[in-house]
This record gives sequence, C-alpha cells and structure tokens, in this order.
Amino acid sequence: MEDFEEWVHARGGALARSAYLLTGDLHLAEDLVQETLARVAQHWKRVSRRGNPDAYARQVMHNLAIDRWRRRSVRPPELLTDSHPEIGHGGPDVERRMVLRDALAQLTPKQRAVVSLRFYEDLTEVQTAAVLGCSVSTVKSQTRDALARLRRIAPEEVLR
Repeated sequence: MEDFEEWVHARGGALARSAYLLTGDLHLAEDLVQETLARVAQHWKRVSRRGNPDAYARQVMHNLAIDRWRRRSVRPPELLTDSHPEIGHGGPDVERRMVLRDALAQLTPKQRAVVSLRFYEDLTEVQTAAVLGCSVSTVKSQTRDALARLRRIAPEEVLR
C-alpha cells in the first residue's frame, strides 16, 4: 500500500484539477477525487501491475462524473450577477480563469469531459473515446460543438 500512497502524493494534485474541470465546483471535485481514489485503492494491486494507474484513475473519475450527471435530475438555480465576487484584486489572470470557468460550466457534461481530456489531459481522440466509452466520431463531434460554443460565449479567451 506504500506504492499507492506515493502515487496519490505524486498525482493527487493533477486528479484534483481534472475533477474541478469536470465539476466546476471545488466541493464536488473533492468528493469526486475521494471516490476515485477509493476505487483505485480497491484495485491497486491489479492496476499497479498493469503499469498505468493514471489511465485507470482518469477512466474511473470520468465514469463517476458521468454517473453523477446522469443521476442529477434537477439542478439548483444559478444566481446570475454582473461581477465575480471571487475575483477580488486577483488581476487579469484570475479574471481570465473565472471567465473560462464560467464558459466551461455552460457546456454539456459530455462536452466538458471531452474538452478537459483533449486539451487539459492532452489525450488523443482515440484515448479520449476509450476513457469515455464512446466512439472517436462522438469525441470529434463533441469537441467541435464544445469549441464552437466556447467561441460564442468567450471568444477573446478561446482564441488566445
């Protein structure tokens, strides 16, 4: 189990960032990471023998996120404002991240998963399809639709 702890220390931050991109909420992301790590720990001997625990953890995380999206029947109403109270005096980088976060939140769950896997995790279309359990053509169409939507929502941020 020592190997698992070392792996968690090495990869925990990346898993947390991926979970945040998938959920758009810090608390939901923390829950998603915890559940992912619990599942990985259950199968650690087999996963570590195969030599790619990162890929297994990514697949578990995305499957759990998709399960949550499917189970969620009613979303709480969002409070729309003209400003971001979280920005404070963070400067343009913080404001840019907030705009991108809000734009990502307007994508469908599958589009958000595809964008995070393709452009944050830097997976190929084939690898993304394998993680999500869909066809490569679905990955391509979801990527195309997501980027088109992001260009409409926040063109100045997407084109950077």
